[in-house]
Amino acid sequence: MTGNHKDTTITRRRAMVVGGGTVAAGGLALAGYQTAFADTTTTETAATTTETTAATECMTLMTSVTEGPYYLDGALVRKNITEGKSGVPLTLRLTVVDATDGCTPVPGAAVEIWHCDAWGYYSGYTTANPGGSAPAESEDGSTANDATYLRGYQIANANGVVKFETIFPGWYTPRTCHIHVKVHTGGAKEDGTYEGGKVNYTGQFFFADDIAEQVFTLDPYAKHSGSYTTLDNDMVYDGGGASSGLLTLDPVHKKDPAKGYKGYLTLGIDPDTENTGAGSGGGGGEPPTGTPPTGTPTDAPSA
Repeated sequence: MTGNHKDTTITRRRAMVVGGGTVAAGGLALAGYQTAFADTTTTETAATTTETTAATECMTLMTSVTEGPYYLDGALVRKNITEGKSGVPLTLRLTVVDATDGCTPVPGAAVEIWHCDAWGYYSGYTTANPGGSAPAESEDGSTANDATYLRGYQIANANGVVKFETIFPGWYTPRTCHIHVKVHTGGAKEDGTYEGGKVNYTGQFFFADDIAEQVFTLDPYAKHSGSYTTLDNDMVYDGGGASSGLLTLDPVHKKDPAKGYKGYLTLGIDPDTENTGAGSGGGGGEPPTGTPPTGTPTDAPSA
């Protein structure tokens, strides 16, 4: 996708900071990478991570932002959240660390993510128009507003690591490509969902423009035409790189983006802070046009 997808009419605004504030948090550039792409939870690996963490200065915590109007309670605890949705494969490996305790791993933390499909539709909100010219959501096999695709939880292992199998998100007006995230602690898995506890962090992950625009030239993304908002013009991304949620992305195959990507990021949290992001204003804009399900706030910031 080239310049015809850049929306220059949107002025970037920094996202509003939700109550809970900014604290010192886990950068872990090296340790985060090593831990995020290691499936092992052995004592040796944990010891190496701890040693590296102790020698690494923590960055500023990623600022919590609005959860947007497309959040749904009751997401399933599962690794693969695609539910058959087509798109470029994306493996997310995320590391949760305690920003108040030397950036040590937070085992048992529940990481919840949700995002739109390749054409800009969210499960549960399939009547919301993603803008531009997009196929009907039903053409990809999902018509019901009670669908749960591209939503789910994972519970962090001993190294604070979770892994998701999903697809590269699409886009919708007026937002750039993004994934929503909440980090929960204190709850437990029950009947396939996560119950209890509290939300410590609410935020969003972002994708480099050059990678996103290349992906959007591929099927099924290319069937959605219109004005794609770049990072510089997004209402939520504030230009802070990883500390603002920008994912590091590695291609599975350097010459074939259709093979997919691996993305990683370290999330520093304060386990004593509660920050849901619900109802927060600023930095979101209006949701895509259309009729959301009954009870959805029409004046909420965009997802």
